[in-house]
Amino acid sequence: MGVQYQMAAQFPPVTLLPAAADAAGRTGVYASLRNALKAWVIVEVNQGNAATVALTLLQATSSAGAGSKALGATPIWLNDNTAASDALVAQAAAAGFTTDANTNDKLVLFEIEPEACLDMVNGFNHIAVQTGASNAANVTAARLHIWGSVQGASPPTTIA
Repeated sequence: MGVQYQMAAQFPPVTLLPAAADAAGRTGVYASLRNALKAWVIVEVNQGNAATVALTLLQATSSAGAGSKALGATPIWLNDNTAASDALVAQAAAAGFTTDANTNDKLVLFEIEPEACLDMVNGFNHIAVQTGASNAANVTAARLHIWGSVQGASPPTTIA
């Protein structure tokens, strides 16, 4: 039998944005990537209105969002219609992504290598998701999965 993995230990999910309408836009909690080798932010968009939804990844020096600024460019994948397919299509690397205006349910996946897209030299090791103003019928949610560099019975917390 191959190496055993447990999602809760190797890739623990962290809620960055709980599911909610995005009429005015919002910024989620800041999570630490200080123990991360790699991380993935998965944004779900239930697009009930034909208004685009802008998604931006932010970096900060603390869980309070100190010094918040845009993340560096990172690989992005899109499933533009989750009811029709589970395929993810590579998009141009960027710090953010704006959905099209069709009313499909979507998944947007950002792949983060901390040393490549965070300003770690200046202490930026926390990230958050920010949505732009859209429409109340458009609901978004975001999760973070971290591939950590710490092994043990209890992985370190990312929200602190």
